[in-house]
Amino acid sequence: MGSFDNAHCKEVLGHYVTGIVIVTAMTSEGPAGFTCQTFGSLSIDSALVFFAATSSSPSWQRIRQVGVVGVNILRDDQEPLARSFAVSGVDKFAGVSWIAAPNGSPFLEGSLAYLEGTIREVTNHGDHDIIVAELDFASTEPGGPLAYYRGGYRVLAP
Repeated sequence: MGSFDNAHCKEVLGHYVTGIVIVTAMTSEGPAGFTCQTFGSLSIDSALVFFAATSSSPSWQRIRQVGVVGVNILRDDQEPLARSFAVSGVDKFAGVSWIAAPNGSPFLEGSLAYLEGTIREVTNHGDHDIIVAELDFASTEPGGPLAYYRGGYRVLAP
């Protein structure tokens, strides 16, 4: 059996369609956030979600210390926002309209749905942390989702 080809694996896994979220928190240094495509519902009773963050991400390290996170499920016209929150070393909130969630997390205006919860568990796997958060707020707005497929952002047909 030959060696495993990570590049090929990444290409194969790219065939799985994911939604796009931006995870946010209000830190002592101001708002922080990052784009995330590994997100999902884990349990309804208790209301748990999970997401993955690069362990070394400066944004994740800031958010992790807060313990409360917002999850902004992006609407199909928010690709520019997804791209800007995926960049490190810039003020991601410059020119971005947001409101404070019940526990202070930034909710990005115009998102398809909003969730807020408390981080319950963080485990490390490879170069990522897997985070489980227990929700205490959820809300939706009209519209369609922004999707990610084979290395690019996509809009679902109606």
